[in-house]
Amino acid sequence: MADLKLPALPDRTPVKMSIHVMPDLADALSDYAKMYAATYGREEPVSALVPAMLEAFLSSDRAFSKSRARGGK
Repeated sequence: MADLKLPALPDRTPVKMSIHVMPDLADALSDYAKMYAATYGREEPVSALVPAMLEAFLSSDRAFSKSRARGGK
């Protein structure tokens, strides 16, 4: 077997999740999507923005990142 620099790719199968949010949060997410469209000239549904927002939030949480790096859950 060849010794490749690229490791095997991780599982990239999307996982569908459903959540319930309060009306105020739904309104804020809708407003964010409108601001995103005005900023980038491209409309995206809230359902496409939320995963990116969550990823950005989690990656900016230092305590969470440190805990995961140590194997904490």
